[in-house]
Amino acid sequence: MSLPVRDQLRYWGIVLAVCALILWFLGNVLLPFVLGGAIAYFLDPVADRLQRAGCSRALATGIITIAATVIFVVMALLVVPTLISQAVDLINIAPQLFQELQTFLTERFPSLIEPDSTLRLSLNTVGETIRSKGGELLNTVLSSALSIVNIAVLFVVVPVVAIYLLLDWDHMIATLDGLLPRDHAPVIRRLASEVDKTLSSFVRGMGTVCLILGTYYAVALMLVGLQFGLVVGFIAGILTFIPYVGAIVGGLLAIGLALFQFWGEWWWIAAVAVIFQLGQFAEGNLLTPRLVGKSIGLHPVWLILALSVFGSLFGFVGMLVAVPVAAALGVFARFAMEQYRSSLLYWGTTDQDAE
Repeated sequence: MSLPVRDQLRYWGIVLAVCALILWFLGNVLLPFVLGGAIAYFLDPVADRLQRAGCSRALATGIITIAATVIFVVMALLVVPTLISQAVDLINIAPQLFQELQTFLTERFPSLIEPDSTLRLSLNTVGETIRSKGGELLNTVLSSALSIVNIAVLFVVVPVVAIYLLLDWDHMIATLDGLLPRDHAPVIRRLASEVDKTLSSFVRGMGTVCLILGTYYAVALMLVGLQFGLVVGFIAGILTFIPYVGAIVGGLLAIGLALFQFWGEWWWIAAVAVIFQLGQFAEGNLLTPRLVGKSIGLHPVWLILALSVFGSLFGFVGMLVAVPVAAALGVFARFAMEQYRSSLLYWGTTDQDAE
C-alpha cells in the first residue's frame, strides 16, 4: 500500500526545498561539480560509442581525456590570448569608432548631428561607457580568473570531477534507478527519458552548432581581414543557442566594424554580409536539423526566462543549471497537461449526467 498523495507531496516538497537551499548557500562551492557534471553528460555519448567499438569504459575515458587535453592546450596557446587581446582592443577603440560615426553623420547629415545635439552627446556617452564599463568588466573577469583559487578550480578540480563522473556514469544512472519509488518508477523513467532527449537535443546539439558556427564565423572573418573577427565570431557563436540572435548581433557588429575598416571597398563589406548569410543557411538547413532536430521542446522565450530567473536567484551556477531545469519543467508541464486533459477536471461530468 503506497503512501497517501498528501504525504508524498509533503516529502518530495521537503526534498526540493533542501536542494534549493543547498544551491542557494553552496552555489560557489558546487560550481566545479556542476561544470564537471555538465562536461561528463556532454561526453557520455562519445564514451558509449567508443564502448560499442570495443573499448572498455576506462579506455574510452582515457581516449577522451587525452583528446580533450590536446584541444585545451592548443586553445590556451593559440586562441585564448588572441581573443583576450582583440576584446581589450575593441573595448579601447569603441570611443574612436563612435567618433568616426559622428564624423560620418556630420559630413552627410549635418542637420541631424549639431555640436550640442542630443544624438552627438548620446554617441559620446555610449562610446565612453563601453570603454569604461567594458574595461572594468574585463579587468574584473581576468583578475578573478587568474587568481590561484580559480585556476585550481577551473583547471584541476573540474577535469578531475568530469573524468570520474564520465568513468562511473552508467553505474550512477543504474544506482539512481534502483532508488526510485517502485510505484512511480515507470512514470519517472518515462519523464527522465523525455528530459534526457530534450537535453541531448538542445545542450549537445546546440552546443555543437554553436562551436561549429563560432569557428566558421571567426575563421572566415579573419580571412577577409576584419580587425576583430575572432571576437565577433566568438560572440556570434555563443549567442547562436537563441535562434536568430547570434546571427543578428554578430552580423550587425561585423558589418558595422567592416563599414569603418573597409569604407569605400564595398566588396569586403559585401563579403562580411555573405559570410553571415552562408552561416544562417548552413544553420537552418544543415546543422540544426541534423544535430538538434525539429522539436526540442524548449521555446526561446522560455529559455531566456529560465536563464534570467535562475541567474538572478543563484548566480552563475543558476545559469548553468537553468537549461536542464527548464527542460525538466517543460517535460513536467507537458505531462501535467496530459493528465489534466484526461481528468474529470477537464471533461467534467456531462457524459455521466447524460447517462
